[in-house]
Amino acid sequence: MARDPGAGPPPLADLGAVYRTHAHDLRRFALYLSGDAALADDLVAEAFVRAWTIRERVEATTVRGYLFAIVRNLFLRQRQHERRYSRLDEQAVDDRPSPEDLASGQSELRTVMAALARLPERDRAAVLMRADSGLPYDEIASVLGITTAAAKVKVHRARLKLAEALRSSPADEAARKERSP
Repeated sequence: MARDPGAGPPPLADLGAVYRTHAHDLRRFALYLSGDAALADDLVAEAFVRAWTIRERVEATTVRGYLFAIVRNLFLRQRQHERRYSRLDEQAVDDRPSPEDLASGQSELRTVMAALARLPERDRAAVLMRADSGLPYDEIASVLGITTAAAKVKVHRARLKLAEALRSSPADEAARKERSP
């Protein structure tokens, strides 16, 4: 099909020739904009892809300016996209317990709960009111119907029984055996 002589300059036909002519200057421009060689290569490649996809509308005489405009717009869009994200601090420390610590803590909790369950009800109630609820000894004494001095003794003895039960727990025994040579 013959072109109409009054239709204007011919559309872009040979992208290979355009690439060989303009790629070096375009990459240098992209590198000056971005300061990053990999990003510059990406910007240039994307500019040529876009030029190829609409090559019928791009004139051979204006392709250079068109390519530079594409690279600049792509760079500006990339910067705008990067502003939405912040860099992670590589020195930041995660204060949350590790999965291993969580599993260990759950195991220890099961051991403590089992040791608590083995205590007599009054001793368990006394130590829980003090340790978990933070009740003063006089209130513990009132709840249990004993003297304040007896409540102090009951809490103390219950703690000693718990400590002994935890020292002799099977999980603790296994851990001690692993540590000993």
